[in-house]
Amino acid sequence: MSPASRIAATLCLTLSFWMAGAAAELAHSRSRLSDYKPHDDVARAHRMPVQGIDVSAWQGDIDWLQVRKSGVQFAFIKATEGGDHLDPKFLDNWYAAKRAGVARGAYHFVYWCRPAHEQALWFMLNVPADPDALPPVLDVEWNGHSKNCPKKVSRTLALSKIRLLLDAMEAHTGKKPIIYTDLTFHREVLVGELKNYHFWLRSTAAEPAKVYRDRDFSFWQFTTTGHVPGIKGKVDRNSFNGTQSSWNRVLQWLEASN
Repeated sequence: MSPASRIAATLCLTLSFWMAGAAAELAHSRSRLSDYKPHDDVARAHRMPVQGIDVSAWQGDIDWLQVRKSGVQFAFIKATEGGDHLDPKFLDNWYAAKRAGVARGAYHFVYWCRPAHEQALWFMLNVPADPDALPPVLDVEWNGHSKNCPKKVSRTLALSKIRLLLDAMEAHTGKKPIIYTDLTFHREVLVGELKNYHFWLRSTAAEPAKVYRDRDFSFWQFTTTGHVPGIKGKVDRNSFNGTQSSWNRVLQWLEASN
C-alpha cells in the first residue's frame, strides 16, 4: 500500500470511529429522555432521531445545559399571548437556550377576542428577530378554559386573523412561520387550508397521520408528560419529522442566514 493510500485508509478509519462515537453519544443522551405517563400509540416518536421540547413560565427555572446534554436539540419557547401578555420567562429562556446550544424558536398564542393587528404588533415589539432562531410559531387552538375569552369565532374570522398574524410574523423575522394546532381546531378551521406552511401537530394518543386529515407535518408534540433532565416536573416533548441529516441542513440554513 502506498503512503497516500495508508493516509487515506487511516483518515477513513478515524472518521468511522468518530461517527460511531457521535452516534453512540447521541443515543445515550436520548436514553435520558422519558415520559411520566407514556402512551403506547406514540412510541415511535420516542425513537425519532431529533428530539425537542416546548416550554413556558410553567416550567420555572430551566437548566438549559442539562437539557442539551439530555439529547434535546430544539425548543419552542412561549413568548407572547394576545396583545398584552409577555411570558415572564421568555427572554431568560430565549438567551439561555442559545448559550446552551439548543436551537430555539418563539411562539405566539392567539387570543381570539383581540384584534389580530394588535397581537401582531405585540409579538413584533417583544420577540427579537434573531437571524439564528428557528422560524416563529403561531399557536392556534380554541381556549375554552379561558375566563375572559372562552368562545369560538367563525371559521372565516379565524382564518382571517391567522393569515394577518402569519404575514406580520414573517415580515418581522424574515422566516415563514410554523403553525401549531390540535386536532379539534384543525378539523373545525384548518382542513384544506394553508398548505404552503409547515405544521407542528399535537397528537398524544395516536400518530398524526392517523388522526389529521390530509396534513403533512414537520414537528410532532407527542406528550405533555415528558421528563427531561434540567426541568422540574412535566414538560411537553416533541420530535422533528425527519432524519438527523435533514435537521443538520436546517441548522446550516440558520447559520448561513447570520
